[in-house]
Amino acid sequence: MSTPVILLPVDGSEHANRATAYALKMAGLMSARVLLLYCHRPFPIKLGEPYFQQAIDKIVVEANALLEPFRSTLAEKRADFADLIMEGPPAEKICDVARIESCEMIIMGSRGRSDLKGLLLGSVAHRVLQQAPCPVLVVR
Repeated sequence: MSTPVILLPVDGSEHANRATAYALKMAGLMSARVLLLYCHRPFPIKLGEPYFQQAIDKIVVEANALLEPFRSTLAEKRADFADLIMEGPPAEKICDVARIESCEMIIMGSRGRSDLKGLLLGSVAHRVLQQAPCPVLVVR
C-alpha cells in the first residue's frame, strides 16, 4: 500500500500558513506525505536571450524564496514532504497535480472572499472545490 499524499498549495499568504498547520496535523493522523505546491506566473515567452533566461531565473528565485518558510516549517516538524514549482493557472495546476499524484486530499488557504465575490472573481479555492478529484479542505 502506498503512502497517502496531501497536496498543500501555497501562495505565501497567512491563509497558506494556517493551511500548513492543518496539513501537518492531517499528515500526522494519516501517516501521509505532504506535497508542497507553488504555481508561478507564466514565463515571458516574447523576450529574447539573455533576457528570457534572466526572467526565468528571477521567477525561480522568487518561487524558492516564497517556498522556503513552508519548507522550513515542514522540516522542523519532521514531516515527510516534497515540493513542486509549476507554471500556469493555480486552480488548473492544483487539480492536475492532485490527479497525477493520486492525492488523498488538498488542504489550501482561502483569501476569505464571500461566495458571491468568489463566483464573480473566480477565486482559486472556488475553482479547486469545483474541479478537484479528491476532498478539499479550505482553511480561512
